[in-house]
Amino acid sequence: METVGLDTDLSLFKYDNLEQLPPEYRDLAEPERTARITAALDTLGDDVVVLGHNYQRREIVEHADFVGDSYELSKRAADSDADHVIFCGVTFMAESADIITDDDQSVLLPSMEASCPMAGMAEALQVDAAWAELTEAAPDADIVPVTYMNSYADLKAFCAEQGGLVCTSSNAHDAFEWAFERGDTVLFLPDKHLGYNTAHRLGLEESVIEWDPWDADGTDAAAAADADVVLWDGYCQVHERFTADHVHDLRERRPEANVVVHPECRREVVEAADVVGSTSTIRDTVANADPGETWAIGTEIHLARHLNRWHEDVEVVPLCGDACMDCNAMRQIDPNYLTWILEELVEGRERNRIEVAPRERELAETALDRMLEI
Repeated sequence: METVGLDTDLSLFKYDNLEQLPPEYRDLAEPERTARITAALDTLGDDVVVLGHNYQRREIVEHADFVGDSYELSKRAADSDADHVIFCGVTFMAESADIITDDDQSVLLPSMEASCPMAGMAEALQVDAAWAELTEAAPDADIVPVTYMNSYADLKAFCAEQGGLVCTSSNAHDAFEWAFERGDTVLFLPDKHLGYNTAHRLGLEESVIEWDPWDADGTDAAAAADADVVLWDGYCQVHERFTADHVHDLRERRPEANVVVHPECRREVVEAADVVGSTSTIRDTVANADPGETWAIGTEIHLARHLNRWHEDVEVVPLCGDACMDCNAMRQIDPNYLTWILEELVEGRERNRIEVAPRERELAETALDRMLEI
């Protein structure tokens, strides 16, 4: 198995530059804020690129140069000539952008409190402990770790060190097949629902075991190492909220409606939907819909709202109606923070810069490169 050495154990890179929003920015009204953001962007010109994730609120995406999913936005940053990349997303996304952009480009996160809960469900110390337990219980097992893009840089680096790679929701099945060409068992982190949906797609659902990092006695390590797929017990709080009942209730109320959901949803939700795919797939599905069609969206509610605004000839509704959630982490990117970050740049000051440690960055980039090879 191909491996990359690592001199020290992997741990989450600590950001000690957490800064609170200054009081004078906390109560800006939208008209003033919009005018100030526009003025700052005009002053900065091509020196800055603003990236807005699909799950951001309207007041953020309307100022973004590009709107998309996490890795798509990182590639946009790498392709730009901007000195400063403002990533309106969450921490792991800004880390990915820092990994693949040039050394002379800085990546800024408007609020350092925007940290994905699911990424935090697979911390380096937990994964190291689980790996040690699995490999000790089954020393001859050939386990290949695969991590979803929605993970911290240290987990991406761990996967590279152990011969694994990164995947997106669009290419997870390809990553699994890549891993099975090199080993007998896939350890998939951190999203169990995407992992199970991928295993089902490949006909492997009968040999799947969940690994609960919070329950030391919950999973037999030797049995896990003998399975085809070991799923880390992590999940997206937004997508796990969707249930098959939401789909069935919608079809009773709106029999003409179509349903498209993200593969981070539970297996029974995916089975009940008409279309399953990444945020890019969801956007394309609505964009290609015939006028007059109705589409219910099973993902973060802001994307459903964006799509309803962007495509006036298609009716777009949240799958679970008023019960749908926004992402708590994405919510931390308040437009007042964006105002502050931009105006500080105008004054020559960088705030909330994301920098992945050099060795960790090198390994994480290896895991990403392996993904690109497939």
